[in-house]
Amino acid sequence: MKPVPILMYHNIAVAPKGVGLRGLYVSPRRFARQMALLHWLGYRGLSMSAALPYLRGEREGKVAVITLDDGYRDNFECALPVLLHYGYTATCYVVSAAIGTDNHWDAQQLGTHKPLMNLNELCRWRDAGMEVGAHSRHHPHLPELSEPELDDEVAGSKRELEGLLAVPVTQFCYPYGAAGPREQEAVRRAGFAAAVTVRRGRARPGGDLFGLPRVMVGGHHAPHVFPLQLLTTHEDHH
Repeated sequence: MKPVPILMYHNIAVAPKGVGLRGLYVSPRRFARQMALLHWLGYRGLSMSAALPYLRGEREGKVAVITLDDGYRDNFECALPVLLHYGYTATCYVVSAAIGTDNHWDAQQLGTHKPLMNLNELCRWRDAGMEVGAHSRHHPHLPELSEPELDDEVAGSKRELEGLLAVPVTQFCYPYGAAGPREQEAVRRAGFAAAVTVRRGRARPGGDLFGLPRVMVGGHHAPHVFPLQLLTTHEDHH
């Protein structure tokens, strides 16, 4: 079965001048072009939950999974209309204790404080048919935490988001991609169905659902890189 690309986005915005981590920005225009290209190539853009049958190897099809990390307001303002236009769904991974605030965990590195979606916007994201996943409560490095702290960040984020949104939250994204066996076990224990990392590569159907690799879509890549990331036919080496 063909590997499935799980696309990883962060900010759907033009990178401000002099900002750090420029690769975490994809401009709204470029995002719209990428979704148009997916559509033209015959891909269905799916949220993580919608893609699970493909990731488990139960179904085959030309699908690309669309994920957005951190829950920035620009995802709601700039990505949502494009996704709706193509009938795509996507998963936005939200830091549950930071809803309606900003990216305090990497603002220094990024060089800017960026607003995150508030609860009203998250509810509208949900009501538009999109998925909300958990990205921990406070975006810490999970391997540095004690066992009780780890469970609070992982299971706690699921509880908080389900309480606020009144829908099941079954998808997890490890902050900074940091996930050893202990962290993966905590995610399983909390009742999540799957979890994504920042390890590069495409997901192999039938593989481990709690350490899924992704394809980083960066604003620092030349435009021609995007179709190559999707279409590369060689086996992904990890």
